[in-house]
Amino acid sequence: MKHKRFSLVALACVAVVALLPGCAGTQPDNLGVHDGRLSACPSSPNCISSSDSDERHAVAPIVLGGGDGEPLMDRVARAVESLPGARVVERTDSYLHAEFSSRVFGFVDDLECLVDESARSVQLRSAARLGYWDFGVNRARAQQLRVLLQSP
Repeated sequence: MKHKRFSLVALACVAVVALLPGCAGTQPDNLGVHDGRLSACPSSPNCISSSDSDERHAVAPIVLGGGDGEPLMDRVARAVESLPGARVVERTDSYLHAEFSSRVFGFVDDLECLVDESARSVQLRSAARLGYWDFGVNRARAQQLRVLLQSP
């Protein structure tokens, strides 16, 4: 009986590990800058965007004071890379896309930053690739980034 129970547990563990790569999902096709803005969020509550007017998804852009001569994108990239699970996928002078993988199941969220150097502001969009709920993870990530960028 114990041998049979161990076999079932082992089989369940193998099944979970085999399914984990599916938690990453595929990269959405709406990433990037469209007409000078980041995409709005879908109807599901697993996304935030400073380009969205719906209060469930809306987040204010990050506005920074005067610069110290360092390009704002360098500061944004450094702050994003310091967040847990971050991997920068694309970076230009004004746009950054990073993927965040959760520690346990490897769920992937996409964070996008659009920098306006002249306005000293950063537009944000952060969304889960899979599922309906994100339990506030994307909003919390945006807040962490805001704190990092607004700290002296």
